[in-house]
Amino acid sequence: MSLATPNPEQLDALKELVNIGIGRAAHSLNEMTHAHVSLRIPQVEVVDSMGLHLRLEALTALIGGNALSLVQLHFKGIFSGTVALIFPNNSAANLVTTLVSEQTIAMDLNAIRVSTLTEIGNILINGLMGSIGNILAEPLQFSIPQYHESNIAHILETSSQHKNATILLINTQFLIATKQIEGSIVLLFEVGSFDKLLATIMDSTHANAIHQ
Repeated sequence: MSLATPNPEQLDALKELVNIGIGRAAHSLNEMTHAHVSLRIPQVEVVDSMGLHLRLEALTALIGGNALSLVQLHFKGIFSGTVALIFPNNSAANLVTTLVSEQTIAMDLNAIRVSTLTEIGNILINGLMGSIGNILAEPLQFSIPQYHESNIAHILETSSQHKNATILLINTQFLIATKQIEGSIVLLFEVGSFDKLLATIMDSTHANAIHQ
């Protein structure tokens, strides 16, 4: 099965939807962490598993090493799939130490790291996907977020289980004080789900245009 590729109009509408969702997710993250976190306007592209491999390699090369921290959950509704927030481990560690006090980190570094990244992933993923569902008037259901530390090979092995899935890759930067922390959000849409998403986006876009 060939990769579902959006036309320019669909891609523009999809990017706008992601931008709105990322903005709302950043607002939620600020409220929950009481830290000034801003997210740069993300790069959005549709890729296959090989494209995902190349992008993840580039992401880890920015920081060094091959280890990745990720928070993932499943979503279902009119469109279904899996979404993961992915950081190189060093970038994840920088994010945690920036958001959490030194006294708290000293208590139990590993436990704090896992809980903090899981909560950040939960806020961002639910903020993004919940916003998409609300804007399109198509509510989504979410599983409990799970935290993993893995490498590129394992992530690709997992994604290869969805051979015919369409992958939406969202690259962004977390800007906190003077730090720039790289991260990616990867959406794996089940077969047919991405086409449903595009159709719903265009129906919503055209309906809004008619009523303006």
